[in-house]
Amino acid sequence: MTVRQISTLYFAVRPRVIGKYIGQLLIIYSILTCVPLIFCLLAGEYGFIWPYAGIVTCTAVLGLLLQQIEVNDDIRSNETLVISALIFIVAPLFAAIPFLNAGLHWSDAIFEAVSGVTTTGLSNLSTIETLPRTFLFSRAWLQWVGGLGIVVLGVAILLPHSKSTLQLFRENWYREGFISSTKAYARVVLIVYFLMTAGGFLLLVPLGVSWFDSATHVLAAVSTGGFSSFDNSLAGFNNRFIQTVIIFLSCLGAVPFILYYLAVTRGRRSFAGNVEVMGLAAAALFAAAAITMILLAVDNLPLRVAVENGTLLALSAQTTTGFSTMPVAGLSPAVKFILIMIMLIGGNVGSTAGGIKILRLLIIFKLIKLLVVRSGMPSDAVIQPRLMGKRLESVEIERCFLLVFLFLAVILLSWFLFILMGYPFLDSLFEVVSATCTVGLSTGICSTSLPVFLKGILCLDMLMGRLEVVAFLVLFYPPTWFGTKRGD
Repeated sequence: MTVRQISTLYFAVRPRVIGKYIGQLLIIYSILTCVPLIFCLLAGEYGFIWPYAGIVTCTAVLGLLLQQIEVNDDIRSNETLVISALIFIVAPLFAAIPFLNAGLHWSDAIFEAVSGVTTTGLSNLSTIETLPRTFLFSRAWLQWVGGLGIVVLGVAILLPHSKSTLQLFRENWYREGFISSTKAYARVVLIVYFLMTAGGFLLLVPLGVSWFDSATHVLAAVSTGGFSSFDNSLAGFNNRFIQTVIIFLSCLGAVPFILYYLAVTRGRRSFAGNVEVMGLAAAALFAAAAITMILLAVDNLPLRVAVENGTLLALSAQTTTGFSTMPVAGLSPAVKFILIMIMLIGGNVGSTAGGIKILRLLIIFKLIKLLVVRSGMPSDAVIQPRLMGKRLESVEIERCFLLVFLFLAVILLSWFLFILMGYPFLDSLFEVVSATCTVGLSTGICSTSLPVFLKGILCLDMLMGRLEVVAFLVLFYPPTWFGTKRGD
């Protein structure tokens, strides 16, 4: 098919449809912003009242006006991608406004907000323990909301039963037949997410963790976000059991939420025997063993310290949470390299984790194996790639390789810009991978002194990593807006 033929089949998005659903999502965002507003009242930090009250009012009014637009119920694939990209751009811009009240420079306020909404956890701030509690809680709340997905909440409450709307969060589970509609899927995700959050509180509070520290760390853990209320992250607890509980919550967040539903409805075997979960566990165990050995041999840490810190660091990186129990900047290059690799792999599809995802890695391994097997078979033999008992369609394979390529392209381009600005070779790669894979671990390059241009690059990396690049390509593809329109 020629480019001209393709262009005749591609329809531009309809502004009325975009406006309608953005309006509905702004209403949800307004409701969600009431939580930090209430918190600042309870904390007695009244300087945050007017910024949050203004955001609640502004988004509610704008949302109510936009959602009055009359459109057809159907919504096309490119429109869902544009909506998801726009809401993840608009949300942090609003969220950054109250952060200015904490004394942040505007670029740092936007950076923290983007890092929160994308569940990354990177921070430019050298110290946070002296900052208002409302600021610390709001960052964690942004991660919790971003992890669940503002868009998923919209699907659950407002959007119609449409196959294409499922692209706003996780399309693959629909094809598997686990959930009958987008609303049913979103409802399951909501229930699982709330139960995980409540369970985290029930685990931490009895251990003597304050309600505030429990809130900030549970919200950041289940969303695999990683923002902490301590300058030295989980090391601030100085309690290995508490640190382990929080990392355990992060591991739960890196597993497909739908599997928890299947474990209840179809039995534990559907969970324990899942290839993705097994792949995640294998990758995490390998990384933990490798990091532990390097900490012993190169960094000369005692055995117990190396095992505990190596395991926690590996799990934090693999789940793309970004909590740490020791400074990353002081680690050996070998440990940093391993962390880069496991951050790049990430967690499971259908979870809050970032990265390329275990599923795509399994698809690539399956195709490599198929290539080797075919070398010993007759040339006319037909063999189809299969994973988890199901045939891999060509469109799925193409999408897998395309997304991996786009991830690597974003990382390489951003890395080149950091090197061009004179930043260390390995540390700058670590920072870029951490941002693009929404991890949050840092070698110290992220700081208030980082040039605004590079802060912007990392913000773009976080946004593209959260939306897996394609949504941004569609958003800035000219025919998306100026091509032939069909319908309303």
